[in-house]
Amino acid sequence: MLYPLLTFLVVMLFVTAMSIRVKAPPFFTLLFGALFFGLLSGMTPDQVVLAAINGLGKIFAIFAVIILCGAVIAKTLHAQGLIEGLVSDLRQRTGDTRSLSGLAGYLFALPATCCITAFVMLTPILGNLGGERSGKDLLYLAAVGSVLSYTLIYPTPVVIPLFSGLGSGASPLLFDLVAVPLSLLLLGGVVFAFRARAGRGMEGRLDPGEKRADNTVAGKIHWKAWAPFLAILAAIPLFSVFFSFSHESMIQCIMLAGLLVCMALATPVARTAGLLQGTRHAGIIMFDICGAGAFGSVIVASGFPEGVFPGMVTALPLVLIPFVFTAAIQAAQGSRVVSAVISSQVLAGTAVSASMHPIPLILSVAAGTCVISYLSDPFFWLLQRTTGGSIWEVVRNYTLPLFVCGMVVLAVAVGLEAVLMGG
Repeated sequence: MLYPLLTFLVVMLFVTAMSIRVKAPPFFTLLFGALFFGLLSGMTPDQVVLAAINGLGKIFAIFAVIILCGAVIAKTLHAQGLIEGLVSDLRQRTGDTRSLSGLAGYLFALPATCCITAFVMLTPILGNLGGERSGKDLLYLAAVGSVLSYTLIYPTPVVIPLFSGLGSGASPLLFDLVAVPLSLLLLGGVVFAFRARAGRGMEGRLDPGEKRADNTVAGKIHWKAWAPFLAILAAIPLFSVFFSFSHESMIQCIMLAGLLVCMALATPVARTAGLLQGTRHAGIIMFDICGAGAFGSVIVASGFPEGVFPGMVTALPLVLIPFVFTAAIQAAQGSRVVSAVISSQVLAGTAVSASMHPIPLILSVAAGTCVISYLSDPFFWLLQRTTGGSIWEVVRNYTLPLFVCGMVVLAVAVGLEAVLMGG
């Protein structure tokens, strides 16, 4: 166990240095990390390259349609100014800018298939809703909300690979019956904490008769903006119940349904802009995820799971192993999708995944993607630049809330594992 674990730690340090010090693109960091790990593990160069290509191809096959559809939907809505409409609708119904910001990030991260993309598109809108201090709070809440849905809700690029590798036939709908209330409860707790810290005055409240920045009146709903969301939701029971699709097939079809509705309702100019900008953005995301697939595939091909996990089972409670392993990967390179992809590939087929119920197993991995959102996390630095805050301010308003949320998710996973597996 010691040598493969030492090899893993050395490569994680290499990936961390490449990410933080050199600021190399994640695709190249992960690809070179995969080659480095394979060679240190005793694989031949040919074996390493073939394993990397195999992992890269598998991830592209799973994610290409999903990421492309989500990116095009997001960019097409943005090109028509409909993101403002979504925010306006939420603001009319929440009456509180902090709740609005958290919900906006939470909801928009789902069709955008990227929490950072959702945040970037919401930033110019949310940044003008409050004063200097409350405006920063709105941005932090949008960031936390986007991460919570992105790491916990099916279908997102974080949860999809977890189902593919660790789902063992579990229903995504059943998982969301646990994950959606849990994530909303966590988001509500974070919003409450921010509001309590700011005081219980009228700051952030909305006058019911106030006109909105986009000149809409209370009561009006921007159905055109919500249509892709509604199409995706409507397509889930259609393809899962009436067509009995597997979750791998269903996720492709429901995202295509959302894309078709978005394209049908878009103006010609917005449609063209959305396709061009969305395709470009999807390509960047896909390369990073494919790099994770290459890295995970090489780790599996090296025999790492067989050499390490049996020893970890004797040293740690079973439910903590996926959490600890994922948190280590997350700390090293910062991308939640990468952490989920690598963990799902490495854990699949091990005694850990075979011994745990799939729902707490997936929750344990998801918790590991949240607890260390620090210097290697690109979202951390985006928030620091956007808000102009110090590193400690970002830690207090982003890193710590997500750490607490991750620990709560882990506690839920531990409790569910005890109940579902009979203690």
